Amino acid sequence: MATKESNVSSLYAELNKLGQSSEYERALKTANKILTISEEEEPAFHCKIVCFIQLGRFKEALQSILNFPKQLANLVFEKAYALYRLNEVTEALKVVDSVQNPSLRIKELKAQILYRLERYEECFSVYRDIIKNSNDEYEDERETNLAAVIANLAAEGLDLEVPTLKENTYEQVYNAACQLVSQATCESKELLIEAENKLKMAEKMCRESLEEDEVPLEKVDEEIAIIKVQLAYCLQLQGREKEAQALYSAALKSSPSDIALNAVANNNLLTLNKDQNIFDSKKRMKSAFQEGLEHRLTSKQRRTIAYNQCLLALYVNQGDRCQQLCDKLATQYPELTSDAMFVKALQMSKEDKTKEAVKIINEHAFGEHQLQMKLNCIQVLLNHGERHEAIKVLESLNEKDKSLPGIVSALVTFYMAENNRQRASSVLKDAVNYYKKNKEMGGNLETLWRQAADFHLRSGEVEVVAASLEELLHASPSDTKILAQLVIAYAQFDSARAQLLSKRLPPLHDLAETVNVDALESSNWIIGTKVIKRKVEASPGTPATDLIRKRIKKRKRKGKLPKTYDPNVPPDPERWLPRHERSGYRKKRDRRNRDSAMKGTQGAATGASDMYDITKMQAKPSPNVRNSPAVESSGPRQQQRKVQQKKKRKGGKW
Repeated sequence: MATKESNVSSLYAELNKLGQSSEYERALKTANKILTISEEEEPAFHCKIVCFIQLGRFKEALQSILNFPKQLANLVFEKAYALYRLNEVTEALKVVDSVQNPSLRIKELKAQILYRLERYEECFSVYRDIIKNSNDEYEDERETNLAAVIANLAAEGLDLEVPTLKENTYEQVYNAACQLVSQATCESKELLIEAENKLKMAEKMCRESLEEDEVPLEKVDEEIAIIKVQLAYCLQLQGREKEAQALYSAALKSSPSDIALNAVANNNLLTLNKDQNIFDSKKRMKSAFQEGLEHRLTSKQRRTIAYNQCLLALYVNQGDRCQQLCDKLATQYPELTSDAMFVKALQMSKEDKTKEAVKIINEHAFGEHQLQMKLNCIQVLLNHGERHEAIKVLESLNEKDKSLPGIVSALVTFYMAENNRQRASSVLKDAVNYYKKNKEMGGNLETLWRQAADFHLRSGEVEVVAASLEELLHASPSDTKILAQLVIAYAQFDSARAQLLSKRLPPLHDLAETVNVDALESSNWIIGTKVIKRKVEASPGTPATDLIRKRIKKRKRKGKLPKTYDPNVPPDPERWLPRHERSGYRKKRDRRNRDSAMKGTQGAATGASDMYDITKMQAKPSPNVRNSPAVESSGPRQQQRKVQQKKKRKGGKW
């Protein structure tokens, strides 16, 4: 018996030594030896479970806990952690909630579980409680996790009282930047610039911190890749797509082992391609659908990638696959049912199945998505030239949506395209009456009144114009422009009312005091500097008629004269005639139609020119001219040429 106890003691000493040196494989064997001697050794069993967890063998750890004859209270954390790492998050939360007085590490595990379940408000409360009631060396890590929770709360649009967090580490700066990015999509683009600066600072701090710890370069690049992808997303939201694409590619070039990072970067690159570069987009989509991503991505990220997959199938004309993916998306994410069905309808529309597409959209046009789906239906109909059907859909809207300025404008445009001015006028009147009935005074009503007045003014319905302007004047009694327009409208059918309203206009001399007539006449803001008429002031002795003549008289430009112009020589009277009509014009001789006597070798007829010279001819009867002998003359080729020989130069060279 004493030998058995001594063996157990020596084994415990060895187990303690191996645990301190992190030799978990050997420690596991030692713990099994102790349990072989005695199965009820709880410390040895606890060490065995810890070794399994440290080695990543979570299934064996959980199975060992379940098979142990005694349910140990001090193994609740290990059991919950094993379930958490096996992605059985709901079961892990049940185990943690069963603890009456949870310790600090159980609270931290609960916060991690709630974060995985995307219950960010509860997670936020747990972390605040932990930070408030703890004081140890892990304070920075807890604040980093709390910053990540706050960033996700901002992405969901939840407004909570956020504590001021430190930014001592690159993780804290990174999470602070993520929070700004989430807020910028709803508030201001200026926050994106601030987030960009923080991300660049986080990248610099990360590199310096890891290099100080002598972390391998591969690990440094992998850690920085996360920051680069977030920075690229920030630039993409700013519209700087080329810079974002370069950063995404640089992050993927380092071949990070994080499959979630790969999926997010590839999905965002796919969105930059849009409907172009389809082959590259297909490769990106394959990378965004790897095994295990369902536990590494948030539900929002998975939902976005699944929706992009439907769009990609639409772009590559995979009709059946697109419809299957849309049905699957609507089943998995009911909140995206309207978007999924619209993509499915677009695919049917591309296949000229307009009726089926319209039917699908109308079936899902309900609730808060009703107006959006109706507008989608109108777009599909207009793409196929079904304008009458589109008008019917617009007319089927409820009274509130039908009175929106955009809908009213669309209906008026459609009716005017069909030359139905009366129906277009009634649409404007109905919209104005709706806002008057519901007493909704605001921008929509004023816009509709102005549009109604303009529309009826062009059609000559001055009474309706006056009614609209009266309402506008009632809403804005100090608007002088509306009052002037109303006076002009009443002047055409009710002069008494026009006279009465005109008294409310400001006096003319008040307007003239604030107007500089000379500045208006000399200004060039309407017609430009080249056509401004200069003011001509009359001298005391100049009659008004002379001034009028000066204004009417056009300025004559001085003509340009040729460089060889001589004022003493009169110009040629025939200078305006074409050259071939002038008296001195001689037509050029055509060399191809010369007389045969002129043909021959070069210089052969040189002496014969005297025969045709009338000044050198003898006075003979004209019939004898034809029989006179030709004058013979030796040409230059018949003469003997003198050949001059070159003298030979000295040196033997010519």
